[in-house]
Amino acid sequence: MDRVNEIYTDIRDEAQKVLISNEDVVEGFTVALLTEGHVLLEGVPGVAKTTMANLFARATGLEYRRIQMTPDVLPADITGTQVYRENASEFELQHGPVFANLVVADEINRATPKTQSALLEAMQERHVTIEGNTLSLPSPFMVIATQNPIEMEGTFELPEAQRDRFQFKLTVDLPTVDEERELLNRFDASPNLGPDDVTQVIRPEDVIRARQAVTRVHVDEKVKEYILGVVAATRESPAVEYGASPRATLAFLNAGKARAAIRGREYVIPDDVKSLAEKVLAHRLALTADAELSGQSVFEVVEEILDRVEPPEGSSLPSEGVPLSDRSDLSQT
Repeated sequence: MDRVNEIYTDIRDEAQKVLISNEDVVEGFTVALLTEGHVLLEGVPGVAKTTMANLFARATGLEYRRIQMTPDVLPADITGTQVYRENASEFELQHGPVFANLVVADEINRATPKTQSALLEAMQERHVTIEGNTLSLPSPFMVIATQNPIEMEGTFELPEAQRDRFQFKLTVDLPTVDEERELLNRFDASPNLGPDDVTQVIRPEDVIRARQAVTRVHVDEKVKEYILGVVAATRESPAVEYGASPRATLAFLNAGKARAAIRGREYVIPDDVKSLAEKVLAHRLALTADAELSGQSVFEVVEEILDRVEPPEGSSLPSEGVPLSDRSDLSQT
């Protein structure tokens, strides 16, 4: 798994030529890329959400397209349409911006539900239908949708079916004083610093090989039971109206494998599952009215679930620090 770790390290280091902190976001992007997932990215204006996606695309060599979502954007503006060419007296298919490796739907909650749904087929099926013609999207294909949590006037909340199609919800926080000081110094020295200063550090074949390596990561039966226990607890919690779907269970499995590979491990440990819980569950859980009225947040609910569901123990589950050569036989439970 060393090469997967090297790929992530190369991407992270290249992005940090411009990016200040937010390593967790870059890791989330990388995990999603290696597991064919999509990311919902939330943060207040000005924290460089779109820039992060652009930096990631440049470092990975992915073809990048950005769609600025507004109420007047139509589904055809995303997928494409047939355009009549008068000089040729025929219709010509014009591909929309969704035909790219990495598509950023900026401020997705400002688009109407009809337009939001245009992304559903693309995200789930990796193809779109234009006037009866089904067209495959490029591979790899990844959607990063951004939203602003503080300006809700004139927005359309993503329906549960659409939220569930995002593997992760990542939050971009405001920088600390020290991080913002570094930002000032860096841009004082290089006022035009931006995505153009980032170069491609991996090739498409690297992504393909890394994806294959991730699928070979071992998941012990005890870890699988832990995943099932965490997901089941979301459906049984009195604070949750609707718990996580089986898609969340698979997100834990696939993302756990990628996180392990990024850290140079050939096996998933319970800490992988715990570290992914908020990212996988926060956007999928619908709280009850009583929980919302009491001021309980979805993050508190996830934390309570993790406290309640006991992680597995045993010699067959190595810890984070155990080297690959010293790991025990993970087939024993």
